[in-house]
Amino acid sequence: MKAPGSVCVYCGSSSRVADSYKEAAHALGAGLAERGIRVVYGGGRVGLMGILADAALAAGGQVVGIIPEHIQSLEVEHIGLTELHVVDSMHTRKRMMVDRSDAFLVLPGGLGTLDETFEVLTWRQLRLHDKPIVVVNVDGYWDPLVTLVDRMTDAGFCRPENRGLFTVVDSVADVWDALARQPEPAVPPATGRL
Repeated sequence: MKAPGSVCVYCGSSSRVADSYKEAAHALGAGLAERGIRVVYGGGRVGLMGILADAALAAGGQVVGIIPEHIQSLEVEHIGLTELHVVDSMHTRKRMMVDRSDAFLVLPGGLGTLDETFEVLTWRQLRLHDKPIVVVNVDGYWDPLVTLVDRMTDAGFCRPENRGLFTVVDSVADVWDALARQPEPAVPPATGRL
């Protein structure tokens, strides 16, 4: 795949997490900016979200935040972004993130990160998009996700090829090669049907 123009990053808004997760968010934000790749994310200024955005901005990058009105005060929106969109719902947020991104990167996070990840995986499974999804498995954080998908496959709820919907890498340093190895998307974006 040629270098994406913009990448959506899903990650947590908690600051009560291991330093290794914070370091990964910083490295990813800086790395995207250094490569001229615009960051699209949830719009918060706290937790990994804030670290990611601040690192990208400090490295001269562009950062687009998309945050729903009802959680704007909870996640404390980032007011120093290139663009900040305050939207009416989580669904609008997620659709805008998909529409504005050429690929998806998943850092450690909580239930919201898991929700966004599974939704974009499901949309890819349904061929509503064919954009790369790379899970950054810092310190084995996402091992249970991989195990769950394998379990669903073993139980007959997923097809074996569904495991190919996403790529898992162990560190931010591995993200760039993983993106480069992805085929060009073959399915035109169809989020208008979502």
